[in-house]
Amino acid sequence: MKNTPFVILLILTLIAEAAACFIMVTKIQDIRTDPVKVNECMYSVKDNYGDPSKYDTQLDYVVIGNDGGLVYKTRDGLSETVNDAIKTRGLILDLEVGGEVIGKVIFDYNMGEQIEGIRMNIIILFTIVAVIQIVIIVIWYIYLKRTLITPFSKLNDFAVRVAGGNLDLPLEMDKGHVFGAFTESFDLMRHELRKARLAEKKASDDKKEMVAKLSHDIKTPVASIKSTSEIGMELTKEERTKEMFGVINSKTDQIKLLVDNLFTSSVQDITEIEVNPGMQPSDFIAGLIKNSDYMGRTGSFSIPECNVYFDKLRLQQVFDNIFMNSYKYADTGISVNSEISGDYLIIKIADKGPGVKEEEIPLLTEKYRRGSNASDKDGAGLGLYLTNYFMEKMDGQLSLKNLEPGFEAAVYLRLV
Repeated sequence: MKNTPFVILLILTLIAEAAACFIMVTKIQDIRTDPVKVNECMYSVKDNYGDPSKYDTQLDYVVIGNDGGLVYKTRDGLSETVNDAIKTRGLILDLEVGGEVIGKVIFDYNMGEQIEGIRMNIIILFTIVAVIQIVIIVIWYIYLKRTLITPFSKLNDFAVRVAGGNLDLPLEMDKGHVFGAFTESFDLMRHELRKARLAEKKASDDKKEMVAKLSHDIKTPVASIKSTSEIGMELTKEERTKEMFGVINSKTDQIKLLVDNLFTSSVQDITEIEVNPGMQPSDFIAGLIKNSDYMGRTGSFSIPECNVYFDKLRLQQVFDNIFMNSYKYADTGISVNSEISGDYLIIKIADKGPGVKEEEIPLLTEKYRRGSNASDKDGAGLGLYLTNYFMEKMDGQLSLKNLEPGFEAAVYLRLV
């Protein structure tokens, strides 16, 4: 940018202000009566007292008697009394003739008027310099507005359009301003972003289409598994085997619902997992827990009768994730306890495993975060993240803490 002339002019005006200040301060310091001239005037009055025609008049002064009466003055407008002289900061000397003080000589150089004159000169000088500086700044602003601010505003508008997804309108090119060299590069960026956006959309559409096809293909084997489990449950006579077939049947229903959600999200481009909570009796919860505890490690437990607010499918996923973590990291017995406290039905699921480090507990509900003791186990760090997500969507809470020994996950379901 060609800003050097403006900078030089402003520096010169600042130097002029500094020089003016120095000169004016020096003048103020120089406001005083010349002692040589004062002595000459005093001796002329003393030696020629009574003959004013021989008095030295190179300085302005007044001669008064001991009674305060006026004896002589070089001109009108001077301080004629001691009090007036003190007010104007005049020099007052005793007039001694023949060894006797007969009056006083007042040298009145009117320091106030001289200072006022210097002050007015300072004001005039600084006003002129300030006007010059304002003119320079205004011209500089006009120059910057034409060469910097207006082009930058156009670039900003262009960036806003690009951020808003408008990649079709090209950027007006003008190489006469400071950003002229960048204009073409910005427009090339817009062109490349447009190409990338189209390629991204095509890749996204292809991905959604693939997910939709896979979702549809998964339904067939799941339906076969469900049919087989239903037939096996009808044919077997052993209660334990019937129970296991029942678990398989329940899990196939859950898989079918999850696949349906996956299919829907891929087709409708949904960016978050759908959760549809509603009032449900707590009777369902025991069955959901047993479905999740397919290894039968919980033993007996009971759930208080009440109405709670949850999504049956998502609560099943919550219990599945908690039990899967316990199976994977603790591999011990599991206890289930429940109680009603305040506005919540609290279900506490605890194992006897090693737990996690205290400082890591708040991180377990973050996406892709796992405890340091899980490095040798398979997992993506999404289980507790999704569990916490589902609980928040159902107006509930997930609480995690270490026990002595073991680890506890408490599910808070809102009462209705």
